[in-house]
Amino acid sequence: MQFGIFTVGDVTPDPTTGRAPTEHERIKAMTAIALKAEEVGLDVFATGEHHNPPFVPSSPTTLLGWIAARTERLILSTSTTLITTNDPVKIAEDFAMLQHLADGRVDLMLGRGNTGPVYPWFGQDIRNGIPLAIENYALLHQLWREDVVDWEGRFRTPLQGFTSTPRPLDGVPPFVWHGSIRSIEIAEQAAYYGDGFFANNIFWPKEHFQRLIGLYRERWAHYGHGTPEQAVVGLGGQVFMRRNSQDAVREFRPYFDNAPVYGHGPSLEEFTEQTPLTVGSPQEVIEKTLTFRESFGDYQRQLFLMDHAGLPLKTVLEQLDLLGEEVVPVLREEFAKGRPAGVPDGPVHAERAAAAAVTA
Repeated sequence: MQFGIFTVGDVTPDPTTGRAPTEHERIKAMTAIALKAEEVGLDVFATGEHHNPPFVPSSPTTLLGWIAARTERLILSTSTTLITTNDPVKIAEDFAMLQHLADGRVDLMLGRGNTGPVYPWFGQDIRNGIPLAIENYALLHQLWREDVVDWEGRFRTPLQGFTSTPRPLDGVPPFVWHGSIRSIEIAEQAAYYGDGFFANNIFWPKEHFQRLIGLYRERWAHYGHGTPEQAVVGLGGQVFMRRNSQDAVREFRPYFDNAPVYGHGPSLEEFTEQTPLTVGSPQEVIEKTLTFRESFGDYQRQLFLMDHAGLPLKTVLEQLDLLGEEVVPVLREEFAKGRPAGVPDGPVHAERAAAAAVTA
């Protein structure tokens, strides 16, 4: 079981002071958060990709390359790479290069992106989101597995005798998660290829994601990759902690109430009751996170969102101390209990390369 954090890289004013960080400050804060994640024993740091204000992570591989040079163990991922508006050739090249630089500590989560104006900026139409995701990933999958590619599709100029360089490290492409909050086509795509499926269940009730994950598991088995229980699942989550739950609620409330995404809607209490958001003590975070296995089955990766809505860097680093020292060790132990022997661990390059060498 892998535990980590993901960031969306928003530049949001702190509602308690009215001050927003500069873009420079926010980018440096993201790097400090990643280094802290390794320091406290987390497994994964993932960044989103955005090309519109108020977000700054427009170049995930640049950010992750910087972090790779300053860490030794942390898996570097994305918490979305836009498969719809990025050229699959550039994704293949950029992430293979990062994979070499990080000695294999790289995977990525593909997603469509739901910001309509971004699509035409990159010459695309949001109405083609699903077909773009399907066609572009088919090409990316091929580029990483065939040394010479001839290809023709609907959305991109043809390729003839093309070789993507560098080739994947050890001949093993980065592990791919397909991220979705609502699209059954993406769950089907992940199942077809035998890839991971990441349900970023931070906004909607669990019943919605139970249906998506259930479909993915069923179709994963249908395509012959193993039993439904062996499918590779990742989950999102949101937490804010203080040692006393009342202090956590009091401190987090203004950030929740003014957050760009869910502020000015349901109350904090309603949101925590209906979604995975947990605001309280470390023990409350442990208890709620453990219920995810009851809802979704044994899974491989749990990522938490902790640095959003204008929370100052000092507060986020304090949250990471609590997560790494008091929450994750207990979660590791509890999730290991009763875990069936056939359920795979979270994807790691060295293990995937060794398995590929055996079957070669």
